Amino acid sequence: MTLRDLKPGEAGVVASIGTKGAMKRRIMDMGVTPGTQIRVIKVAPLGDPIEVNIRGYELSLRKEEADQILINK
Repeated sequence: MTLRDLKPGEAGVVASIGTKGAMKRRIMDMGVTPGTQIRVIKVAPLGDPIEVNIRGYELSLRKEEADQILINK
């Protein structure tokens, strides 16, 4: 499952990042790395962006980015 599949209030652990290159580096630079706990706080009415809590701070991700983050519940 991907981060985009989680509903507000649900949490999981980052399993991997399914993209390569600049997008993967950008996601990892924001602190989204395999083994990290992540929780969805809220989703905008049209689904973009998604606000998550990771490493003690809130982060907003676009749908395209959330689709690349694979999650284990």
